[in-house]
Amino acid sequence: MARPLRIQYPGAVYHVMARGNGGQNIFQDDKDRRCFLETLGEACEKTGWKIHAYVLMRNHYHLVVETPEGNLVSGMKWVQGAYTQRYNSRHKRFGHLFQGRYKAVVVDSQQEHYFQVVSTYIHLNPARAGLIRIGQERLKRYRWSSYPWYLNRLGKRAKWLHTQRVMGSLRLRPGQVKGYEAYIEGRVLELASKKGRQEMDKEWKALRRGWYVGSEGFGEKLRDHLVRAITGGRRESHSGPAKVAHGEAAAEAQLQRALPLLGLNGTRLVELPMGAPEKVVLAWWLRQYTTVSLRWASERLGMGHYSRVTQAISRMARRPSRTHKHLKRKLSEITD
Repeated sequence: MARPLRIQYPGAVYHVMARGNGGQNIFQDDKDRRCFLETLGEACEKTGWKIHAYVLMRNHYHLVVETPEGNLVSGMKWVQGAYTQRYNSRHKRFGHLFQGRYKAVVVDSQQEHYFQVVSTYIHLNPARAGLIRIGQERLKRYRWSSYPWYLNRLGKRAKWLHTQRVMGSLRLRPGQVKGYEAYIEGRVLELASKKGRQEMDKEWKALRRGWYVGSEGFGEKLRDHLVRAITGGRRESHSGPAKVAHGEAAAEAQLQRALPLLGLNGTRLVELPMGAPEKVVLAWWLRQYTTVSLRWASERLGMGHYSRVTQAISRMARRPSRTHKHLKRKLSEITD
């Protein structure tokens, strides 16, 4: 089965989420929840992780994880494996507990806004799921979240839970817990209105559907990581949005190598007719040696409708002209 591509580097921050296999519960009772948090604490000792926020729901969990040593994959393998063994032993069951691999969205932690968005999303989960009565109960009544620990002045929270960066994203000092409570409870009340929920859903879109949360500049840096991440690996060994981003970034890098071999640059490529031999060969070549979509290739090469890329591939396979063959041989300097 294809595996989601993971980006790892020292100091990376992730929004991590995992669900129960087939939607089943991963926490049957409070003893299971305590067991998971103990397991997470052990993982932090082993890996040096810092947890900035968490919430445990019935059939899934969310974390904001910082990895000073760039070791998300090995740490998550241990966390989920150890908890599954402990859960199965206690409940006398066998088999997988979690549904596939966990989801890990990279967070631009250098920009305070994104850090605040992710942590707020996690802390509001119980309210969004209807586990408290909005307007009648305070969110802090939900025990299995890091939020109540943010409001604890006595410093009894776990050593692996760090509150400074989340508080700082709201210009709050660690001791200003009333300010944080006012902020979160205010966001809870926004969920009670249709407009407020819609605005939050828009703000959280990247968390649910994307592979990173951050600025365009941050995204470009991640694409550089992606280009290097599977160099020498099999294309089909990874899946998901990150693979798409990797494919496009890798294709662009290859295209910049190919253009000079054909006597072209970006400007000259755009000026060529849509059916020019150079574009036909490049379209075939990009599809042959990278993972980009027909649409991406057609738009990047200026070929109009993506069906022209399909036609180019067919032409190169069945009846390439002498010019096509000559250009193909030039590109062999890269692919051979």
